[in-house]
Amino acid sequence: MSEDTLIDFIESVSGGAHLRVEENLGNGFVRLRISEAERRQAKHDIRCVEDIVIELLRNARDANASCIFIATTKEGSVRYLTIIDDGDGIPVELQQLVFEPRVTSKLETMVMDDWGVHGRGMALYSIRCNVEEAHIACSGAQLGSAFHVRVNTDELGEKTDQSSYPILEKDEDGVLHVARGPHNIIRAALEFSLANKQILTIYLGSPAEITATLVDYGHRSLSSDKLLFIDDITTLPICERLAASADANELMQQAQTLGLSLSERTAHRILSGQIEPLRSVLRNVVPEKGKTVSTPDLFKDNRGLKLAREDVESFSREMEKAFEILAQRYYISLKDIPKITVKGDTITVRFSIDKEL
Repeated sequence: MSEDTLIDFIESVSGGAHLRVEENLGNGFVRLRISEAERRQAKHDIRCVEDIVIELLRNARDANASCIFIATTKEGSVRYLTIIDDGDGIPVELQQLVFEPRVTSKLETMVMDDWGVHGRGMALYSIRCNVEEAHIACSGAQLGSAFHVRVNTDELGEKTDQSSYPILEKDEDGVLHVARGPHNIIRAALEFSLANKQILTIYLGSPAEITATLVDYGHRSLSSDKLLFIDDITTLPICERLAASADANELMQQAQTLGLSLSERTAHRILSGQIEPLRSVLRNVVPEKGKTVSTPDLFKDNRGLKLAREDVESFSREMEKAFEILAQRYYISLKDIPKITVKGDTITVRFSIDKEL
């Protein structure tokens, strides 16, 4: 009888008890197998959706992230979470292994923070044990990470009020803390931001809002020259990639690789400036020194510039003709037609080139 057949036979006869127990100590006491102890610990570690958010935030912080972007939405009883960071990233060959128990990068640096011990290699395993789906949407060594999680809230609960911001107050020492409010995802992100405000900036919003914020982040991180001459977008850190999108369709596709689902129409709205970048969760409740939270300017022209397709195509052809001057002088040629991008009050032309030998 093979080992697998024997295990199946034992499990069918004993209901799995023998597979959970390493040693029967008598008088009702047993020594659990490590795998069973891990499974039970995982159920204790993650007891609500907000716990998932905290654990992924801790992972990003410990991976030396400085910015974390949380995209969340809910459809019926299913909560979707995508958490993107600009930290160290995870090599491709380890992206499945990190969801196994006791896998950690913190051999010598176990962390004790306001949420307990971190560094046991159990966080991602615990998350996967408690949700319908948890995977790394995109990552790479020194490129940052994007984690995507799908949760059935009928099985793993969350706070009912997921829209209210908590109230901050100062204690006797003048230190800000959360005084009251629902213990929702917003509060989890805000409390974590307060505890790590010297090293972290956290953004929280819908997939569309986070996409707009990542586009803005990329534009602030990348020079115009680098944006124009990117040969392979996958060489960029993942938090900068969306800024390199030439048009709405490419933005939609690149966002999907990060676990951010949006339509091409929404991508158009982002590029035209109709969906603005988010402020950090902390700045939503704590204005910068010397500043107050601004009120909407009713007289500001918020209309996004939209170009008709035929005008874009005509303009692209003219740019292709103009490119011939550079082509002749510098022995280069176009790989594709020039890409025209409109964002806010700016029109950008992007040329993909080949260098002639």
